[in-house]
Amino acid sequence: GVGTGVIVGKNDTELLIATNNHVVEGASELSVGFIDENTVSAVVKGTDVNNDLAVVSVKLSDISTDTMNQIKIATVGDSDELELGEQVVAIGNALGYGQSVTCGYVSALDRDLTLTDESGATINSTGLIQTDAAINPGNSGGALLNMQGEVIGINEAKLSSSYVEGMGYAIPISDVESIIGDLKSLETRSEVAAENMGYLGVTCQDVTQEVSEMYDMPAGVYLKSIVPNCAAEQAGLQKGDIITRFDGVSISSYEALRERLQYYEAGETVEVTVQSPGDGGYTEKTVNITLSTQQEVEANQ
Repeated sequence: GVGTGVIVGKNDTELLIATNNHVVEGASELSVGFIDENTVSAVVKGTDVNNDLAVVSVKLSDISTDTMNQIKIATVGDSDELELGEQVVAIGNALGYGQSVTCGYVSALDRDLTLTDESGATINSTGLIQTDAAINPGNSGGALLNMQGEVIGINEAKLSSSYVEGMGYAIPISDVESIIGDLKSLETRSEVAAENMGYLGVTCQDVTQEVSEMYDMPAGVYLKSIVPNCAAEQAGLQKGDIITRFDGVSISSYEALRERLQYYEAGETVEVTVQSPGDGGYTEKTVNITLSTQQEVEANQ
């Protein structure tokens, strides 16, 4: 598969690139090509399934001096200040041919879109920027820029139909800047082998934004049951608790939780934030959970 990314940061050892989660999801190998056509290996640093975001890291030691001299960290703008009719530019990798540039206008704001990725999972994206700048396959994850050259969106999708033209969508950068910041700060991890993956020992149900508003519950992952003598119970979690963060990353669905767990081995201790019901409301608490093995969970179910 092919996609595009935006350079969003650098630390002592890594260059950090934001893209869409659906660009990197399921990848067994990942590489990043730069403007000078040099290509280096990369790893997924963290993902946010619900917001269709991912941050990819590249070792600075793998990037040549010539390449570093031709790239820089993107300047982030304020998508909240966008107005209809404002001109924008989309940077991408259309059809995997290399860098492409298209231009257009902001044709609508606060649009909602339901997407299905290659794995068949549904992505419900809300509050999107709509533009008539061409967003073609391979452009996902690229920058939508204002006329000051500032990133105001992450290109996500186009409406594909034989009778529709000029309907592309981007995630507003101001809505997800803090999420990208959280993903940038994560420890760089590789997916662990399935037999070594850690488990919480719970059955879950999503508390969507709609359910949250209807029943005055925190959005997150509701614990329907707890497996005895496994990680969640040993950490003091109870049926009815709602997981909202896992190792510093916001969690709003079971799919997002499962995605994070793929990077953690059984026996690791992870900080988890939950909302616990009581006295007519919810109380936030943070616990340290030592993950169980799949065998432990199956033996106690």
